[in-house]
Formats: sequence, structure tokens, C-alpha cells
Amino acid sequence: MVTSVIGTDRLGVTISSFNSLSLEPPLILFSIDRRAAGLAQWKLAQGYAVNVLSENQVDLSIRFSKALSNKWEGVACDRETEHGLVLPGTAAVFHCAPWAVHEGGDHLLFIGQVMSVRSFRDRRPLVFNKGRYAALESDMPDNASWPLAMHY
Repeated sequence: MVTSVIGTDRLGVTISSFNSLSLEPPLILFSIDRRAAGLAQWKLAQGYAVNVLSENQVDLSIRFSKALSNKWEGVACDRETEHGLVLPGTAAVFHCAPWAVHEGGDHLLFIGQVMSVRSFRDRRPLVFNKGRYAALESDMPDNASWPLAMHY
């Protein structure tokens, strides 16, 4: 889920695809449908917080996937200085500065430069696959580091 703040307005949207784009500089990519009610505000955002929801945050994912609803009612969060809102209980959060916005068919592609990352190894990420939420199973050892050597 990506969040931002424009003046006193809180922005939040569940995204179905979040990608690593570059390691040097560290860039991420997410897209927003051109028909999204808040698209004009997203283009003005001066920072993003990409909140990787935990597997127990399905309700939050569903809430922020709905257009024109009161998404923030009853949702606790911490405002970060420049990079959006951080939701409690997430598996990870990427604090990003805007890098570029590109045309992408019926979506706009938002590219953000990762300024910092925080992850919580004791929380499993929420997974959405083949139109439904799923459990992530991993055999990766706890001491695995990123980037993995197989990428080079």
C-alpha cells in the first residue's frame, strides 16, 4: 500500500504490483490507474511511503483498494517527515522521493528513489496472487542477504 500527504490530505492506495527497478540508484516502481479519483493528487506528491502489508492486514488492503471511501477513518499511522504515512504492523516500509512519472497505457508509472527501508523479519508479507490473498512460503535462510549473488 502506498501513502503520501498533500497539505492536510492523506493519500492511500492498495497497489497490486510493486517492483524493484534499479539498485544504483535504488529505484522502485508502482502504477496507478488513470481513472483513479486521486490521480491528480498523486502526481503532486513530494514523497511516498510504500507499506508492505503483513499477512494479517487483509482488511486494510481491501479498505484502501476501494475508490472514494473514507479510507483513513480509524486507521492509526505515523507521519514521516517527507515520505508519506507509515502504517503500524507492516512487514516493511520503503521511504521514497519522486523520481519520475511515465505514461503506461491506462496507468501512470510512478518511479520513486528509495531513501530508506525498514523491514521486520518477524512479520510475513501479505501476498495477492491469481485474484486472491495467499500465504507466502519460503525456504530462504534467515542469514540470506540482498542483493543475492545470483543477480551478478
